[in-house]
Amino acid sequence: MKTTLCTRVGIEVPIIQAPMGGAVGPALASAVSNAGGLGMLALWRFDAETMRKQIRETRALTPKPFGVNLNLEFPQDERLDVCLAEKVPIIHFFWRDPGALVHRAKEAGAIVMHTVASANMARRAVESGVDVVVAQGWEAGGHVRGTIATLPLIPAVVDVVGTTPVVAAGGIADGRGLAAVLALGAAGAWIGTRFLASQEATIHPRYRELLLSATEDDTVFLEELFDVGWRKAPHRALRNKTVETWEAAGRPPSGARPGEGEVIARSRSVGEIVRYQSSTPGSDFEGDIDALSLFAGQSVGLVSEIKPAGDIVREIVAQAQSTLGKLAQ
Repeated sequence: MKTTLCTRVGIEVPIIQAPMGGAVGPALASAVSNAGGLGMLALWRFDAETMRKQIRETRALTPKPFGVNLNLEFPQDERLDVCLAEKVPIIHFFWRDPGALVHRAKEAGAIVMHTVASANMARRAVESGVDVVVAQGWEAGGHVRGTIATLPLIPAVVDVVGTTPVVAAGGIADGRGLAAVLALGAAGAWIGTRFLASQEATIHPRYRELLLSATEDDTVFLEELFDVGWRKAPHRALRNKTVETWEAAGRPPSGARPGEGEVIARSRSVGEIVRYQSSTPGSDFEGDIDALSLFAGQSVGLVSEIKPAGDIVREIVAQAQSTLGKLAQ
């Protein structure tokens, strides 16, 4: 099952675990890496000490490659410095143009990935020196870069990037999805929602229950409902009572949304959480979990069982191999 992605980043199978903020820690990232995929840490909001702690914990749990995600909507120069000082092998930039940060990372020996949402964005990323392009379709959960579905996006991106590996993101949760994007020319799959239902994901049990019971029709694409911390940041989440109340009120803008400022949950790690706050429900959350920002992609309808992350990787690979084998008959 080795592809150009595997060769480029030093992994055994073409699966990358999406860096889902609030749901990923060293345990999940290392489990995916140990199973032959690429585990990713989401450290773009952490201070330097916390970053070093998570990076070192991950390295202690796996001798294999892993990566760190940095969201360029916010200044990341100092965090990139920490990653490079800690010799993180793979850096993933998200949202804005990575610009000079690409060269800094590569000069330090890191492999650079960047998420795009169109063929033009992919072309610019390759021109800037990016090593791996992540093409994200709008089916994806969490923060969504563009509005093109994965099926038409992947071949469009593949056609303009030459030999640069393309990783497909959005709507992939099993081996059939992996086989499909490989057939479209991708060199691997970027998977998030399926790993939310892993034993290692650091999310609240109620969040898991809602994920397992959801269908493919239970997510909603939102332009700016949950306050993710930066403007014009569309996202996809499970439709819940917060979403439904807002829709019933006519989708009013921030400042006029029903229940704004109401404290609906608390946690030791975050403190008070108000309605519309973007805060992934962790295991220590207490309160109205159903009303929080429950990020998930359209592939959630394929998620029906909690398993160790390593088993998820192996299951996806086995199903992809079986699917591709049947197509070859």
